[in-house]
Amino acid sequence: MAAKTTVQSFGKLEGRTVNKFTITQGAGIQVSVINYGATVTSIIVPDKTGSPADVVLGFDTLEGYIRSGKHYFGAICGRYANRIANAAFGINGNEYHLSNNDGISCLHGGFKGFDKKYWDAEVLPEENGVRFSYRSLDDEEGFPGNVDISVTYIVAGNELHIKYAATTDKATPINITSHCYFNLSGGYENTILNHQLQLNAGNILEVDEKLIPTGNMKEVRNTTMDFTEVRKIGVSDDLSGEYDNSWVLKNSSGKLEKAVSLIHSETGIKMTVFTTQPSIHFYSGHFLDGNFMDTKKGKVYGKYAGLCLEAQHFPDSPNHPGFPNTILKPGEVYAEKTVYKFSNENIR
Repeated sequence: MAAKTTVQSFGKLEGRTVNKFTITQGAGIQVSVINYGATVTSIIVPDKTGSPADVVLGFDTLEGYIRSGKHYFGAICGRYANRIANAAFGINGNEYHLSNNDGISCLHGGFKGFDKKYWDAEVLPEENGVRFSYRSLDDEEGFPGNVDISVTYIVAGNELHIKYAATTDKATPINITSHCYFNLSGGYENTILNHQLQLNAGNILEVDEKLIPTGNMKEVRNTTMDFTEVRKIGVSDDLSGEYDNSWVLKNSSGKLEKAVSLIHSETGIKMTVFTTQPSIHFYSGHFLDGNFMDTKKGKVYGKYAGLCLEAQHFPDSPNHPGFPNTILKPGEVYAEKTVYKFSNENIR
């Protein structure tokens, strides 16, 4: 089957048509994305028997995504992914106050971040992908500057490439990520606890009770956070299964390097993540409560139904001068890339 992108209506948002774009190439994977939140709605991968498995959680209707907004299913998060402490930061002596949608913190860009916006879309036949564009206006959710953002999804055989780009007319923090919930069982198992995970990281960011970084790093060796070798996520007396932490990747070059391996032995599906970003935020889906409508095939998305592996910069970086810089200035271009490679006995 040749590379192609098909387009079909997926609903209406404030009078505008939300389309679903389905990108395929040959015998590789198939990816669907929509204008609402530039959201990934499905990634279909052949399992070891050749049967198609949809490896991300999602919904059959636009309303399903809108109603479940606080969980960010498959969406693009920004202007600043993850948390900013006290919903405030300073740049060049100017103090900015943001929407505090997570207690006293700002999470994933505020009450109406990129995940809840309508994105313009352009099909890219030569690249076998779709580019979504959005202009975030000055003072949106409290952030300074008019920012032009693009998120490009490209399917190359058994790989999904996500490219992020942004420019601004005023200095502003930028941190963009994808919030897909993965379950490589393709819906056969209700949780991800039997998945095996490996993270190319020897440290995590130490956080306080509000999940805000203290500025320190903690070594993971011989702790429940140690995924330096492939191991089952699991739940036991020593393993709660609840993870909501940022792992500091050994990659500090900004080049595209391996960050994660995720494996489900029953389906034979393996996902390898490569990224230019300095961290992976691993969230095990333990806040999913099963109270969702219009889920795919009527599945119940309860605790641990899917996990997120969010390639991003560190949380609260604008308030930590020692963290990698996230302030984008006029004349600069924010550019990051993450690749999800799927393999099994049939695709390598």
